[in-house]
Amino acid sequence: MSSFNFSAAVLSWFDQHGRKHLPWQRHKSAYNTWVSEIMLQQTQVSTVIPYYQRFMERFPSVNDLAAAPIDEVLHLWTGLGYYARARNLHKAAQQVASEYGGIFPTDPAQLEALPGIGRSTAGAIASLSAGIRAPILDGNVKRVLARFQAVEGWPGAVPVQRELWDWADRYTPAERVGDYTQAMMDLGATLCTRSKPACGLCPLSSECKALAQNRVSELPSPRPKKTLPVKQTLMLIVRQGAEVLLQQRPPTGIWGGLWSFPETQDLRDLPAGWGVNIDKAKPLAPLRHTFSHYHLDITPVLINASDLQFDALMEERASLWYNSAQPIEIGLAAPVKRLLTSLSNLEFGD
Repeated sequence: MSSFNFSAAVLSWFDQHGRKHLPWQRHKSAYNTWVSEIMLQQTQVSTVIPYYQRFMERFPSVNDLAAAPIDEVLHLWTGLGYYARARNLHKAAQQVASEYGGIFPTDPAQLEALPGIGRSTAGAIASLSAGIRAPILDGNVKRVLARFQAVEGWPGAVPVQRELWDWADRYTPAERVGDYTQAMMDLGATLCTRSKPACGLCPLSSECKALAQNRVSELPSPRPKKTLPVKQTLMLIVRQGAEVLLQQRPPTGIWGGLWSFPETQDLRDLPAGWGVNIDKAKPLAPLRHTFSHYHLDITPVLINASDLQFDALMEERASLWYNSAQPIEIGLAAPVKRLLTSLSNLEFGD
């Protein structure tokens, strides 16, 4: 039986090579660890750092975040994507403010009960901010463990995930658990990367089963391939001088709570009350936005406000006139932001 000590090898590597100077590591608390962990979900550290710094400057405490309007939260999140994270962040802050008196919990069970926090994120917050022994299993850790143990199958499948959780729990030490948690994330992000992993520098290489079997490039097994469906929409860019009409989307669903252009599948299906002059509508170059589960092909359609009865349009839901030259702080869907940037160079013809 091998005498190899997994956690000791990982911690020894961390002491020499681990990341210890990230913004959220300087003054550790459950609150700033939580904000950083939510931002880091499916997003690279280099992308997150400026967002995190702006966010914490505006919301230095959970009570500040809880008291803020959701529009401001979404505005500061614009460009990070996966906006449900921001909505859940806001809801969880309000819950912490009301149920815990603004003291952010560190107990994993209490953390998991908050919106947007699953088992792995709860474990990360508890271990990194309070040194509580709790395993984590984010994408980086899944990759390290799947290779080290040569775990077969796509990590998103329930049986595979269950096996990986068993290994994660088994290897998590009782001491220095916060350093170990950070080390495992760093190991996956810097050495045991998806492509071109630096196995020669890895502290686990002597016992890694995938390396021994020459299967590092095969593991973890990829998600079974699935062709993404394609959906179509028209975004109506109603322009009045330098301003365009934006509407707030429903609080749930795609881009929930963000501001976007009015949408339709077909100009001929628009309500008669809008009085749109279809002949004067001007289609622009289409663009594609890809979600995790489908592609959305967007055709922007430029419409002069004088060519429709926009009062009826504005009565449908919260609406406002937006000027890119004097932007207000609201959350914008990513393709809307792109379109607003390109629109600043366009002018209407007669």
